[in-house]
Amino acid sequence: MFDRDLSRRDALKLAVATGGATALSACLSEADEPVPRGSPSDDLPTGQHRWNDFLATDDAGNHELPRHHVFLSLSLGRDGAPTRADRAVVESAMGTLDRAYEWSHEGVLSSLAYTPAYFARYDAELRYPLPDPRPLSSFETPELDTQDALLHLASDRPDALLEAEQALVGERDVMNGLDVETPLSDALSVVDRRTGFMGAGMPAERQGEVSGIPRGGPVPTESPLFMGFKAGFRRNQATEAAVSIEDGPFAGGTTKHLSTIRQRLDDWYEEQDFEEQVMEMFSPLHAERGLVEGTGENLGDFSGVDEEVVSTIREQAREYGRVGHAQKAARANRDTDGRPLLLRRHVESTDDGEASLHFPTLQRDIASFEAVREAMNGADLTDVPTIRQRVNNGILEYIFVIRRGNYLVPPRSLRALPTPTGA
Repeated sequence: MFDRDLSRRDALKLAVATGGATALSACLSEADEPVPRGSPSDDLPTGQHRWNDFLATDDAGNHELPRHHVFLSLSLGRDGAPTRADRAVVESAMGTLDRAYEWSHEGVLSSLAYTPAYFARYDAELRYPLPDPRPLSSFETPELDTQDALLHLASDRPDALLEAEQALVGERDVMNGLDVETPLSDALSVVDRRTGFMGAGMPAERQGEVSGIPRGGPVPTESPLFMGFKAGFRRNQATEAAVSIEDGPFAGGTTKHLSTIRQRLDDWYEEQDFEEQVMEMFSPLHAERGLVEGTGENLGDFSGVDEEVVSTIREQAREYGRVGHAQKAARANRDTDGRPLLLRRHVESTDDGEASLHFPTLQRDIASFEAVREAMNGADLTDVPTIRQRVNNGILEYIFVIRRGNYLVPPRSLRALPTPTGA
């Protein structure tokens, strides 16, 4: 429940993480401006993942995600393939969502994706590679997402986000003034709810409320992430076209991997100084050359992880006794022309009272993500005496994968319980 004495900022900060009718009521009472109405589904991008044209950008042109996020894991709740009636329910609910909220920060952005377990309900083979999720390192034992679907909702407006969620799950009969003829819950039930946030200052505001952050408020006030640095540099991100499926029944869609990562940052802040943090987040050369100032805003639209940083990783490991997270991952995150393969849209979280991270990545195929994760593991560098599997090896010492899931994000025309053949 919300205390009447909570400030407006505190009420809105708690609302999305808390969820439910009480949280929505608190948000609606604090709303100053109407939420802009949306458009018919046919007027929106073919690809559900094509958010970039509708996202704000910073001074360097980097895309900025909405501030609040909800991830709903969904299940049909029975055996067998869905029916035409089930599809009609999903299409009706998602169509109402599109019409009710503008596709923007001030409205609600969304995507509905499906797991290998969902497609296994059919006798036909899926017409696009989508492997089952699995552990991707020798030192992780994640829970694997085997529900049917994942709905991702995002907005700067907690009131819009929570109203949309409540209406989709059948707890409210209107979305932004539009009647909900059929809620999504008539076909799919929520089996898990995750929340996240993204924005400068938001981690610092929350650092005293969660485990995983040492006392004293070490997270920089201006940082968008608990670890104190900026991410999502435009030139280090794949374009939406580059992650889109090119042909076949799911052309225009993409694949998604979603990991949930717990952060334990006591040693990050208490044992590492700023220069050592730069070494382990970016590369030793970044620290040696003083390339990073503060949270890294000075880097503009490129992290500085160039060919020299990547190609000399072993020499840096031997000279400086450690390697960087970004330089390791970059070894696999480029095509033959040097263009990034992954589009990362990760957000911070305080779910379960822990500093954590929900890490969705979009890529043309899941194999690309798995290759980047293998490079990030840095197991091939542990023959250098100072580099251990989780020590002096990027940021692996401070992050712990607790969940993984693989998804197909079909084009908008097939988002309502698609068949494996797209028929």
